[in-house]
Amino acid sequence: MDSLTRTPFQGLTNIIRFNWHFYVLSALLVVAGCLLRQLFFVPPLLVLAVLSIFLSLVVSWYIYDGSRLYGLSWLDAIIVSPGQRIVNIHAGFDETSALLHNKYPMANMLVFDFYDPAKHTEISIERARKAYAPYPGTIRMNTAEVPLEPASVAVIFLLFAAHEIRNEEERKHFFRQLQHNLQPGGKIIVLEHRRDIPNFIAYNIGFLHFFSTKTWKRTFASAQLSIEEEIKITPFLSAFILGKNGTAS
Repeated sequence: MDSLTRTPFQGLTNIIRFNWHFYVLSALLVVAGCLLRQLFFVPPLLVLAVLSIFLSLVVSWYIYDGSRLYGLSWLDAIIVSPGQRIVNIHAGFDETSALLHNKYPMANMLVFDFYDPAKHTEISIERARKAYAPYPGTIRMNTAEVPLEPASVAVIFLLFAAHEIRNEEERKHFFRQLQHNLQPGGKIIVLEHRRDIPNFIAYNIGFLHFFSTKTWKRTFASAQLSIEEEIKITPFLSAFILGKNGTAS
């Protein structure tokens, strides 16, 4: 399959494929609950558990397969001139570098991977890395030291990546470096789920893996970055368009 071609259920399939242990455990718990009730009475909690899992899968299909997310039309207002440098930074699973290269073919694109197995212990990321080869030329890095020159980048993309930096001080330091790397008028694009009501409805306690808007604003402010625009790709996804404080949009 071409790296730019997505199958109708690719996103949902990947979620199940990389998190199959969760669904197996959930199924076993449901079966055990039914057996304890002699298979004739299913307690309301089991019904709610089944509905919650079903809802999370439906929402995931909508976000990752049924929305405009991977078409990148929501980035149409981000203009990159030929030869300008853009940077895509991810946390071990990269579905976007090929798409960004296709959208900005004349840009000078660098791809960085800050995955650290000592910090990022999620089994889902490990499975994803085994399933998908890295984008050609991807550079390994760590969040403590971003290997970019000051004021050298037009656009930095962090798509489903920044929330993997769980330590707040580490995250603030990381964004301060990115701000330093932006050229005047440059942008940072941060795409994330948020810890809000829609994501709670969709993912139940799984929404705790996301950060709140207040947390993101605190991170951005510490790096002297302003939210110039917030794009709602779906009710469950927000793209923050960031610029340096005091610079023109």
